[in-house]
Parts: sequence; structure tokens; C-alpha cells
Amino acid sequence: MLLLATPLPVWASDAEWLYKIKPGDTLINIAAAYLTHPDDWPRLQTLNQVHNPKRLKPGSLLRLPVGLLKREAALAKVIYVQGKVSRTPKNGTQGILPLDAPLQVGDIIETADDGSVSLRFVDGSRLLLTPGTRITLTKMVLFGKTGMAQTVIEMHRGSIETRVAKQEQPAARYEIKSRPLNLAVRGTDFRVHISDANQAAAGEVLEGEVEARGVRGKPVAVPGGFGTLAVAGEPTHAPIALQAAPDLDRLLGQIERLPLHFALPINPAGARYRAQVYADRTFEHLLLDGVFDHGQAKWADLPDGRYVLRVRARDQNGLEGMNADREFVLNARPEPPFISAPLDGQKSYGSEALLRWTAALPEQTYHVQLSTKPDFQEKLVDLTGLTKTEHALPLAPGQYFWRIAVVASGQDQGPFSDVQGFIQRKIPESPKMEAPAIQDKYVVFRWAAGEPGSQYQLQIAHDPEFSQPILDKVIDTEQIQIDRPEPGAYYLWIKTIDADGFAGPFGAPQKLDIPASKWWMLLLLLLPLPLAL
Repeated sequence: MLLLATPLPVWASDAEWLYKIKPGDTLINIAAAYLTHPDDWPRLQTLNQVHNPKRLKPGSLLRLPVGLLKREAALAKVIYVQGKVSRTPKNGTQGILPLDAPLQVGDIIETADDGSVSLRFVDGSRLLLTPGTRITLTKMVLFGKTGMAQTVIEMHRGSIETRVAKQEQPAARYEIKSRPLNLAVRGTDFRVHISDANQAAAGEVLEGEVEARGVRGKPVAVPGGFGTLAVAGEPTHAPIALQAAPDLDRLLGQIERLPLHFALPINPAGARYRAQVYADRTFEHLLLDGVFDHGQAKWADLPDGRYVLRVRARDQNGLEGMNADREFVLNARPEPPFISAPLDGQKSYGSEALLRWTAALPEQTYHVQLSTKPDFQEKLVDLTGLTKTEHALPLAPGQYFWRIAVVASGQDQGPFSDVQGFIQRKIPESPKMEAPAIQDKYVVFRWAAGEPGSQYQLQIAHDPEFSQPILDKVIDTEQIQIDRPEPGAYYLWIKTIDADGFAGPFGAPQKLDIPASKWWMLLLLLLPLPLAL
């Protein structure tokens, strides 16, 4: 290749793209492949001072002015849709945006409050629209086979997150425009938030550098780890350091309860948190998104699976900080049944405990565990395959803990229920009674004392079936004195009521004979003798 010293035309001062010459290349076939007008190959000859357009040195670089390169309309592609997302084509009507749909210049994309969408551009750049966002695809140009692309997006409201493919090519450009703020990059990760009225904006740069420009003032270079603020008609704010990523190490790696709940670390500055749930670490499939106060991120529902939680602090200016990510597994189904008895804190009486719960689906079975410790490190009972909604376990008196899980078909076990602690106690025995003390005017009953706090129920009746008790009384002490009843046969029994109000069974009925009073005999002796005869 010969270099010629000739004057350069005006177009030769444009930005240039460098092409590496391959064996067999000529200026004519290179121009046919890359230039808008193949007949412009003589311009390449002049610019590169080539003596013979058909004999080029392989491996050397050929300068091609960007102004001469082919340009074609590029398309973006929808790679993920969540919730309600709409597209309004240029001069068209609004419709639902489907997955894998090609997008072109003029399309307006809008996400509802429950919607998000991820787009991929021809240069490999990614754009995520979070809920409540509206944009217009203003420009998408591909410079032929060079791989260079220019993308311009106009934001109207909402929030976007974008990863721009790194390009050092002269014509490669990626721009976000809005009334208050314009951002231009060639390869970086950044976020933009636009107010609903399109009057205020916030931008955050996570990696690389962004050129931020307002309607007035000079452009501001915003490096990674910094953000900027802008108001329509005002200069762009100087870079502001973003808040550090929060520490999520204490969050559980497995969650077994709904609604979904994350206790986030307390921020000393009182900042709010933006929390998001993604399907995986590509961070293209946004499933849940929200801004939360008081360090509590909550969502009502999510299918079981493996996810990534992304959290960042949000300061008073609306700038969001650096991301913290935490993988977690949600295993909340099949949900455990509702426990009927014994519930936490209750007592069970007798030689066995009857565990009871509500019914699950017919094809599901139950897994029951019982331990003397709430961490279940030592299990006394570990039963699987139960099909009924109750199970009796022989237990000695003591403290126990139990829980239950549902096992669906295919041995898919859901989470265990909350641990229920209960006390197994013996049934209160009927106290042993002493012989009644029958006095002239009273009868005194005494019995052996039970456990502290016990009460006693005493019944007296004319019949051993106690169909109509003449006395039915609950006593706090171990004795009772009653008026002496009429002479005759009586029956009595007694039972113990423990301090928790649980009543044991009545003891065996006892017969009580009340004799006639001796005073009647003395009265007979005082009567006149004839009358007595």
C-alpha cells in the first residue's frame, strides 16, 4: 500500500472507523460492504493515500469516515415482560406488548404499576423499565457491519436501569433524554428516575462514567459511585456520592412463610429502601419492586423458587445508592395445615397426647415431628405418611414441642408449621376422703390435699347416679362442714380441679348413712307412761 501526499477533502475530517484489512480485500469490495455509496471508494483511496486500490496490505488499518458508512434502522427486542406493559407504535394504537416483540423507532413503551419489561438493543445493551415508567424509542441506528450503533431514548416518567455495552467506536452512542436531564454514555451501568410531571430527574452511575447535561449550564461528568440531580430549566447538579450498599448477610437464605417479608438493616440516616426481587442474576427479569420505610420490605405473594433480592438505600433527594444482592429460596408450599391442638402454651392431660390439625388435599400426607427441645435437634417422634388429621402419642408428663408439614405427591414437602410447645400432665386424681365426722348439728368432710392451687368439687345425692344432687359445691380447701341432713342414706363423691381449671374424674361413690338423732329417744322418755304405752 502506497501513501500519497494529497490534500484531504472536508468530509475526511469526520470521525473515522478503522477497518483491519484481510487477504483478498480491495477498496472496491470494502466500499461495497461498508459504505452507503459503493462508488465512494475513491474517497477511501484519497483519505488513506492508497496507490493501488486492488492491492492492500493484510493486517493494516483502513480509515473509513463515519459520514460515508451505511446506516440502517435497528430494532430492539423484548426479552422479558412482567405484568401489564403496553406499546403504542408511531401513528398506531396502543396494545399489549408481547414477549419477543421487535420494537422500532417511534414506539412508546409504558409499564403499569404492576409491570416491568426488559429490552435488548442491537449493540447488546439492556434496558429495564420498572413499574410506572413511560419512554419513547427516538433513535436506533446500526452502522452496517461495523457493529456500531446509536440509541436515543426519551423518558417521560418513571425509572429505568440500563447496562450499556462497552464500545470505543467513534460513532457508538447511547443517550437518555428528558426535559430536566440528558445522559450520554458509551458503556456503563446507570439508573435514571423522572418525576411524573417530567420536571425533576435523578441519575445514578454504578460503573463507568456518564455525561449529564441539563437545559442550561455545562455538562457534568458523573463517575461510578456518584449521582446527579436536575430540574427542568436549571443546570445539572454537581456529582453526589451514592450511599453504600446495605449489609444483607443477616437475611435468611430460605423463606418458608408468606407474605414475603425482609427485615432490612436500620439506616442511621433514616433513608428509605428500594427493594427488588429478580428471577436470577442476569437482573433482566424483575418480578417485584417497591420503596419501603422502616427497614421492612413486604410483598403479598411469589411462587416457590430461587430468586435474587436486590436492595439499595434511597436518600431524601431521591438518589438511590449502590446495590446489595442476596440470593434466597422461597419454599412456602404446600402450606402447613392449621393446628387444632395442642396449641402453643396449652396443656394435655392423661397418658397420651392427641395431636389434631385441619385437613389438606386428598392426595397429600402429613409429616409430624415431636421433641423435648424447640430446635428439634433431638426428635422423639418423626412420622411421615400420615393420612388422618389426628394422631395419638403416648407421653410421660413433661414439656414437649411439635410441628407438622404437608407432603404433596412426588414427595414435595412444604415447610413445617410454627413450633407448638405444650405440657403433658397427669389427669388430676380424685382425693382420698376420710370418714365423715357426723356431729349433732353438722357433718364434716375431709380429704387429702392435692397439688397447690387445686380445687375440689363435692356432690351429695340420694341416689348413686347423682341424678339430682342435693349439694354441688366447689371448695378451695381440703374440708367442708355442712348442716346435718335428715336421717337416711346418702351418696357422695369428689373430684379434683387443678390450678389451670382442668377437672379430673369423680372418684367412686361413697354411701353415707345419717342415723336418727339421740334426742328423739330422750323425748320419748319424758312422755306420760299411758301415752307411752
